[in-house]
Amino acid sequence: MSTMTMTSTSGGGTGIPGGLASPSGSSQSHASKRLTNRMTNRYSVNAMYSLAAEQDVELEDELARAQKRLRDLKSRISSQSKKNFVLERDVRYLDSRIALLIQNRMAADEKREVAETLEEIDEESGLWPDERKMNQYANLFFLLQSEPRHVASLCRLVSLAEIDTLLQTVMFTLYGNQYEQREEHLLLTMFQSVLSAQFETTTEFGSLLRANTPVSRMMTTYTRRGPGQSYLKSVLADRINSLIEHKDLNLEINPLKVYEQMIQQIEEDTGTLPPSLPRGVPPEVAAANADVQAIIVPRLTMLMEIANTFLATIIESMDTVPYGIRWICKQIRSLTRRKYPDASDASICSLIGGFFFLRFINPAIVTPQAYMLVDGVPAKHPRRTLTLIAKMLQNLANKPSYAKEQYMMSLNPFVENNKVRMNQFLNALCEVGDFYESLELDQYMALSKKDLQINITLNELYNTHSLLMQHMEVLSPNEKHHLRILLDDLGAAPGQVPRKENRSIELPLYSRWETPIQDLSTALMSDSVTQNDINYMEAKSIFVQLLRSMPQLADKRPIDLPGLAERAATSKDPVLVRRGIKVQALLSELESAGVVDVSDNYKIIQDEVAAEMVHLGNTKEKVVLETRSLEAVYKTICDHNNYLRSQLEQYKAYLQNVRLTSSKEKGASSGGVGVVTVNGKEKKQVKNQVLGPYRFTHTQFEKEGIIMESNVPENRRVNIYFNITSPTPGTFIIALHFKGREKPILEMDLKIDDLLEKQKDQQAMLDLEYVQLNVPKVLALFNKLFSKRR
Repeated sequence: MSTMTMTSTSGGGTGIPGGLASPSGSSQSHASKRLTNRMTNRYSVNAMYSLAAEQDVELEDELARAQKRLRDLKSRISSQSKKNFVLERDVRYLDSRIALLIQNRMAADEKREVAETLEEIDEESGLWPDERKMNQYANLFFLLQSEPRHVASLCRLVSLAEIDTLLQTVMFTLYGNQYEQREEHLLLTMFQSVLSAQFETTTEFGSLLRANTPVSRMMTTYTRRGPGQSYLKSVLADRINSLIEHKDLNLEINPLKVYEQMIQQIEEDTGTLPPSLPRGVPPEVAAANADVQAIIVPRLTMLMEIANTFLATIIESMDTVPYGIRWICKQIRSLTRRKYPDASDASICSLIGGFFFLRFINPAIVTPQAYMLVDGVPAKHPRRTLTLIAKMLQNLANKPSYAKEQYMMSLNPFVENNKVRMNQFLNALCEVGDFYESLELDQYMALSKKDLQINITLNELYNTHSLLMQHMEVLSPNEKHHLRILLDDLGAAPGQVPRKENRSIELPLYSRWETPIQDLSTALMSDSVTQNDINYMEAKSIFVQLLRSMPQLADKRPIDLPGLAERAATSKDPVLVRRGIKVQALLSELESAGVVDVSDNYKIIQDEVAAEMVHLGNTKEKVVLETRSLEAVYKTICDHNNYLRSQLEQYKAYLQNVRLTSSKEKGASSGGVGVVTVNGKEKKQVKNQVLGPYRFTHTQFEKEGIIMESNVPENRRVNIYFNITSPTPGTFIIALHFKGREKPILEMDLKIDDLLEKQKDQQAMLDLEYVQLNVPKVLALFNKLFSKRR
């Protein structure tokens, strides 16, 4: 559904001319009397007609095609965002379980659960709910979507363990069309309800929105939707990429770390350490060292310069911050002012900053690879610089605390110099309009939509049903409430189905209580909206459609409206004929009613049609630009999906290795060398097949981002290559060779357990002395080379 504009057309907009007016005496001109008949006390009738026309009219001009491409792209982004959210949950879950497997502390049923998490979904298996149940679910989910208060209450009632599954359903299914105005506004209405309750129940100002609660999880998850990801990519990607190009730029300012790096360098250069520079000194000794201070001072200057460029980029991006994120900031400010009327502006800004920076901006700066803003994990020094920049921005946006990291005090000038600017920005973020009136109109339009539906998995369906049943007495204590009636009809919730049977279904949504409104004209009739208003807007809408259908006439000014109607009515196209005859009749009615006048060539409607065509031309340019921007976002989201899938493939390979190992331990007893006893019978043991070697050059590894840092001199890199073999499942050997030498310079024996543990502990680097390799990319390479070959 298109975004509505409600502007007056004194300067050529698309709404009702002249703004709101009331009849006031006989001194009005003939033209202004005509205008008065077309006022509405709340909505632009034109907006309603635009929405109605969208449902009935299929236009095939360039704008329509561009809009369709954009809608399809937005739909793909919404769908892919949900897939990524589900994959991220799987990866997080497996991260925690793999740790237990590594330590051999996982029970058999837990191993089965982990194995199930990795199963592919079989779209053919499993049972569908019957038709009666599907209709009941259609009614229930329409009610949940269109009355967000129910979901808002449920989000506050569920446990922290249950919230992620519920959020998946709420953020990516119930309101999954992330670029559709009605769904976005309903989701934000739900947020308002949840935030209001959080403010009501929080007793101390200092703990507001800071703890890890279902509410804070909701806020973080919301930022991961398509519009938020698109913003992060457009605003931060270039800035971060230009920083991480400088792999050797060390801006560490922690005196203890600087001291350690300094003495290490001295030892490497001279072979010894002077007695005045002992190892293992306390932080205060390191901070007092004159050489350490001399190293830190220029770094502080550079850090503040870099942080200022990040801050300037973010402040300049104000107009591109997604509406929903700004609206949440607005609610935080509004609720704080009401609950804590004595709170200072700085305190309120610190809460807004806590959401905008802590939960939205900073995670993307600290781990840009997780947001697909960069290719691969940044090198050690830029990674540390990004962390320091995020800390600086957080200290600026929030109340700074230096208790744990006193060395950050040195960067306090950045905070002091930018505090006013930051608070102005955070307040300006809140300056967005509300959407309640347009939401009411969208809700009304939804009743007449025949294609309202969501894509939902069986387990999402049953889990939401189950949670509602658990909390039914709180959510709907009155037996006559619509929610209670629907839940009583549905009865007990089915259990969760196995993962491979967890199919997706297209669930049409419709209300059990309202009858879909087919005739918008009848529905629009009220004291403030006359038949003349409706005829005027319909005529204007048809003239615009005719010009779009006959683009050769679109540029002629002034527009000959009667001629345009006649040409359509006498054309060979039956659709144009129908429209032409209809608009001729409407024009005649409007003239009889004194709304338009043939003597001035219907100037008032003529000007508005011309203004609408200009607006549509600008719209097409905006649609094309937005499509280009979102194509880059879609590619990023797909790349992230591939990365997550490669993570899951690594876990599959690891679990397969665990199964092989445990089955050997359980099913095999010694029966001589190379002989295995299986079910009491001797069987020759199959010798493990050695896979490889696979050869890669230094250049290939650099290009793929597998090499993070290299100590090999530039002129020798062409002679360096790597051989990779896998002697047994889950065991790998990387050998570093120099051309012309038979034996490798260095050989490292690696086990998949160790690599997964490094990844779990966020140790992204594997040190091979001469080169440092990227652990996730090494795992992905092993998976690609060996997983399908055993």
